[in-house]
Amino acid sequence: MHSSLAVTVEGLPLGLAAVKFWTRKKFKGTAQLKKKINPTRVPIEKKESVRWLDNLRQSIERLGQPARCIHIGDRESDIYELYCLTQELGAHFLVRACVDRLAGDGGHTIATEMEETSVKGLHYIDVRNDKGEATKAALEIKFKRIVVLPPIGKQKRYPAPDLTIIHATSAVRQMAVNQLSGSSSRT
Repeated sequence: MHSSLAVTVEGLPLGLAAVKFWTRKKFKGTAQLKKKINPTRVPIEKKESVRWLDNLRQSIERLGQPARCIHIGDRESDIYELYCLTQELGAHFLVRACVDRLAGDGGHTIATEMEETSVKGLHYIDVRNDKGEATKAALEIKFKRIVVLPPIGKQKRYPAPDLTIIHATSAVRQMAVNQLSGSSSRT
């Protein structure tokens, strides 16, 4: 089951906006299959990943007002077709990237372009390790509008959307680490 939960801006759950059920015909050998077939060359309609697009369509149909919808997904939802469909339907999305895609003129990637972008702000968060000990982490926030290119096998079918990339990287503050470890040295 693949479900889409609708929540308000304040985080109040409203219920499920979409649900997709499916069964696999084959459970074994998918890793071996990837060695023989480039998965980016397989049409989205023939992949299990189409559930992300189906849920997007169903959610917008059920909720209406696509411009007010922001679809949030984990790394599994980093699907180029999802980017294109969301823009086509007039909705928005926030996805944790899994793939470093080609950008701009195709001579570099999103990561390369973000490395050259200046930090726009810092956000401090509390992070706990496996032992439950707290540290402070500083998130460096960068953002930039970038033309993101479709995968090579999909360039004839899909456009190159202009997307806002938000790049957050963290660094644990050394002073917090020293305090937790009992070290008296200051950095």
